[in-house]
Amino acid sequence: MRRWLLALPALLMVVVFVVIPYLNIVVMSFRTPSATAIHGPGFTIANYARALTDSLYLGLLADTLLYALATTSISLVLAFPVAFHLARTESRWRGLLYAGVLSPLLTGVVIRCFGWIILLANDGLVNQGLGLFGLGPYRFINGVGVTIALVHVFLPFMILPIMNAIQSVDPHLAEAARTLGASGRHTFFHVTLPLAVPGIQSGVVLVFVLSASAYIIPMLLGGGRVQTLPTVVVQQLMGGLLWPFGATLALILSLTALAIIGVFAALTRPSMQRVR
Repeated sequence: MRRWLLALPALLMVVVFVVIPYLNIVVMSFRTPSATAIHGPGFTIANYARALTDSLYLGLLADTLLYALATTSISLVLAFPVAFHLARTESRWRGLLYAGVLSPLLTGVVIRCFGWIILLANDGLVNQGLGLFGLGPYRFINGVGVTIALVHVFLPFMILPIMNAIQSVDPHLAEAARTLGASGRHTFFHVTLPLAVPGIQSGVVLVFVLSASAYIIPMLLGGGRVQTLPTVVVQQLMGGLLWPFGATLALILSLTALAIIGVFAALTRPSMQRVR
């Protein structure tokens, strides 16, 4: 009983700020639309029928997931060597490098987006630099710009879990593998990488969920030509006051992302069990 009493404040916060809002969204997704209120009387499944049969919304869902998958993949490739270096380096500059990884989190997402707009605009610094070599100008304020900004914003959420996982691995294990005749590549793929799977799994889940639910970045860096499901949900809620349909789209995105995370967790479960 004492343990439950100690956990009661946290449980109350989860119920009030997570469970109840999600239940409200679920109920709202089954309400009928109304032109004069946020929802009409009665319940219906027409919202789900419309969202799951209209090629427009299915295409938006696919685009959203593709952006999230691309961001997660690029972040993983960029994050692992940085995380490995931070976890293993004994340099006196380690604290400065760690601060550099965390520094993007000290600036608001909107400010970072405007910074990328300045860099990637048709007459921005990137195109001006390419022009010196007779290249461009290229249009980056589209899906390319969205992906670049997503990677920049969410990269620390991939680096930190991987770094913590590598720090928990005894470096003498890799040394023992090399002593027993394993090559550097064999040691990495059969010792270091498998033991870092818990951090990789955490980072992948974090970045994927954050990228799939991003709103500000696609809206600003997309230049009005990139639409994802979160941007459409906001349009439904704020622009058309179509709360039932907006809630339906939000739930479909959440459930689809949850399903993908479940598949990823199932695929990485054997590696997680070996680590334990």
